[in-house]
Amino acid sequence: MSQQPPTVRPTHRTPSRARRLRAVAAAGVLAVLTLATACGGGGGDGTAAAKPGASGAAAAGVVAPAKVEVIAGLAGCTAKIRTEADELREGVCHTPKGDFLITTFPEERLKETWLESASVYGGRYLVGMRWVVSAEPNMLEPLRAKLGGTIRELSGIGTRPGTS
Repeated sequence: MSQQPPTVRPTHRTPSRARRLRAVAAAGVLAVLTLATACGGGGGDGTAAAKPGASGAAAAGVVAPAKVEVIAGLAGCTAKIRTEADELREGVCHTPKGDFLITTFPEERLKETWLESASVYGGRYLVGMRWVVSAEPNMLEPLRAKLGGTIRELSGIGTRPGTS
């Protein structure tokens, strides 16, 4: 008597938009963590970061558009796209002064969701309308002069090294 294998019925369900958004946000946070770890991270003084007295593009009110390639060009590099999804695009820039990650979003609310997820890890980010640049803290101000935006400090969880 021969046995037939159980039949597997294909499901035509697609993940919900919220589940995809969480997955992409988690991937983005992991990418930022990887970049921050690879670049050494830290070095900040722990102060809040919106710097009102900016020069160059930021002072003139110029803010880079939300396209990885355009932001990279304004920053003086060519981005290598490493994530392309409905919710975000990420590109890595390699420069003599250091590497940085550009993340763009089709909607402002997706950027805020990404920042909320990244806040678990803390750190400073250059933030514009529908884009975020992740870089070493000493690179953020020069990039801000070229791109505009605001430097935001995310709190992280736990205590900072050297504090009790």
